[in-house]
Amino acid sequence: MVVSLDHLGAWLLKANGDRSDIAERAARRDGITHWCVYRSYRTALMDSRQPFVLWVSGTRHVTPGIWAVGTLAGEAVADSGATGRRQRVPVMLRWLDERIRLSRAAVLADPRLRDLEVLRQPQAANPSFLTPGHVRALRDHLAPAW
Repeated sequence: MVVSLDHLGAWLLKANGDRSDIAERAARRDGITHWCVYRSYRTALMDSRQPFVLWVSGTRHVTPGIWAVGTLAGEAVADSGATGRRQRVPVMLRWLDERIRLSRAAVLADPRLRDLEVLRQPQAANPSFLTPGHVRALRDHLAPAW
């Protein structure tokens, strides 16, 4: 789907829990200030104060789902030293307590969320997106944390 600002509710950034240290970083509540994305027309739409959620995927070491929320703190820019399409977007991330995280199973159980792009195209590059309807549904689940 082609994303435009007219129907963007929030960005969905992804981390692979099987191939990264994201679980340890979440447990320590590490401050994360940037996230890697791949340059595309979508990253050209990214700007400060836009909301996002962090989706952690995986099967071996983590429970997949939404682990953090936040807002973008600026535009996506070229990742220094990287070649090709890698960019970094500044973020203000807030980890969700484990009891508040929204698991993949809970997302699938909510008919308003079953069509998330991250579920339909799990191998797609960062960033993914949420519609305004998805955001309303997620806020129902994650309030008051988000």
